[in-house]
Amino acid sequence: MRTTSEAIKAYAESLPEGTTLSAKELLHLGERAAVDQALSRLVKRGEFMRVKRGVFALPVETRFGKRAPSVEAVVENLAKSTGESISVSGASAANMLGLSTQNPARKIYWTSGPSRRLKLGAQNVELKHVPSWQLRAPDSKAGHAFRALAYFGKAEAGRALKRIKPQLNEDERLELLSLRASAPTWMAKELSALVGTP
Repeated sequence: MRTTSEAIKAYAESLPEGTTLSAKELLHLGERAAVDQALSRLVKRGEFMRVKRGVFALPVETRFGKRAPSVEAVVENLAKSTGESISVSGASAANMLGLSTQNPARKIYWTSGPSRRLKLGAQNVELKHVPSWQLRAPDSKAGHAFRALAYFGKAEAGRALKRIKPQLNEDERLELLSLRASAPTWMAKELSALVGTP
């Protein structure tokens, strides 16, 4: 008969890379105390990673040894399991669009959930709570443009928008324009410049 540790590891291996697990999600494999002890043993043996207190992930086996799962996979799975909206931060969005050359030392994501920090091997990840309007269209280019404008703020948004416009196709421009209703007034006014532009 398999031990609780073996059952947990086998279950985790059947899930996609970056899936995060808590003890409560593993109660089908044993009593709470046994699951907690098994998770602690798996972390000590390096077979599991503690992402944050009470949240664990399986390292990825490669021919070069074990590595942490990708940050993107962990964040995506975290969003699915918690139901919160998570997107790249405004600074990261600005970088992705070529508006900034600053590459943040640690990965920062904006979330509708609580602010917290994750540790994935050597990588530190920060989830920062922001108002829900900043999380609209979390995975689209228009949404990233929206976050970049929020990041630049009232003083710089007009200049940033001039640099963003040529990068967007017509559908993306219309999507960005559609986000005006949830934006603060200063930002909605800047976005109105997209009306009727080629």
